[in-house]
Amino acid sequence: QVQLVESGGAYVQAGDSLRVSCAASGGTFSRYHMGWFRQAPGKERAFVAVISRSGGEIYYADSVKGRFTISRDNAKNTVYLEMNSLKPEDTAVYYCAAETNSVVISRTQRAYDAWGQGTQVTVRS
Repeated sequence: QVQLVESGGAYVQAGDSLRVSCAASGGTFSRYHMGWFRQAPGKERAFVAVISRSGGEIYYADSVKGRFTISRDNAKNTVYLEMNSLKPEDTAVYYCAAETNSVVISRTQRAYDAWGQGTQVTVRS
């Protein structure tokens, strides 16, 4: 069973940039589609970005398109989320997730069967 550990969350100011990481262990990382989701205070967890196993297919939520970049390094078993031009509304706990049992890349949470514990990103205005 794959284990996921996020890191890099921080308290930043609006307009700043931040990169969060997610390290995987216990599985075959290169076989998994990897996603980032976030949960803001008082809201449900929502899709942010997803990257396919090879990195050749990527999707973003409209709210982050043009500001966030998802990438992966299969040699390091790590997926990244580079966040630029951060806004207060980006404040959330950011979770990475692995889709281990499907060849179809998904933006739906129920498709993901391994989750990290989350990392807090707080953006001050």
